[in-house]
Amino acid sequence: MTTSPQFLVRAAARNNAEWCAAMCRAHGVAGGFGSEAWAAAGPAPVCYPDAVTLEPGVDPDALVARVDLGSPGASVKDGFADLDLTRAGFRVLFEAQWIHRPAGAAAPARAPGSTDLAWDVVRDPGALRAWALAWDGGAGNAGLFRDGLLADPETFVIAGRSGDGRVAAGAVATRSSHVVGVSNVFARDGGPDAAWPVVLHALDRLFPALPVVGYESGDDLETAVRYGFEPVGPLRVWLHGG
Repeated sequence: MTTSPQFLVRAAARNNAEWCAAMCRAHGVAGGFGSEAWAAAGPAPVCYPDAVTLEPGVDPDALVARVDLGSPGASVKDGFADLDLTRAGFRVLFEAQWIHRPAGAAAPARAPGSTDLAWDVVRDPGALRAWALAWDGGAGNAGLFRDGLLADPETFVIAGRSGDGRVAAGAVATRSSHVVGVSNVFARDGGPDAAWPVVLHALDRLFPALPVVGYESGDDLETAVRYGFEPVGPLRVWLHGG
């Protein structure tokens, strides 16, 4: 498989758009893929963009025309960080880096003092609710993860469990043609250093032939690099209004 940075950024952007589309479907929001971008047909769930670019050099006016600007919090994920949406009333919410970890990379060492966690893929609504509550940490957004995600054949909610069965860490994996994307990485204690070893172990077992992609920024990006990821290109998220 071609692994140039340009290919990996396109694959990561497409994979992320597929995950956003799955989350929208779980909330009853349709969406559509075009040659240059994916866009939701209605307001996307909180924390998720209303559009994701799939190619560089997208026409900003054509892209914005696909976004419902009347919805509070409308946003665009600029997958190549090459757009200027300020004229349409957007501001930059954050910038990040797409990341890539090759298939078959060596298993990461656990952080000093971390605890071994057993992992599984969440299969039923009760387990999904427990996972969402652990991910949310009391912020009030646990309802974001709806039961419809369990029926999506390319979505895998990974739970890392302590000895008493409590969800202590986790992530979401999205399988696509050339890569598996990872998002929503968390640990209740110990942060990403506690989460990445169990999450990557699960991904290595579930998708041994697929490179892993995602995006991170700041300290979380530095942590991901320690666990075998490399930055491959920038992205930018634009928020309308505010």
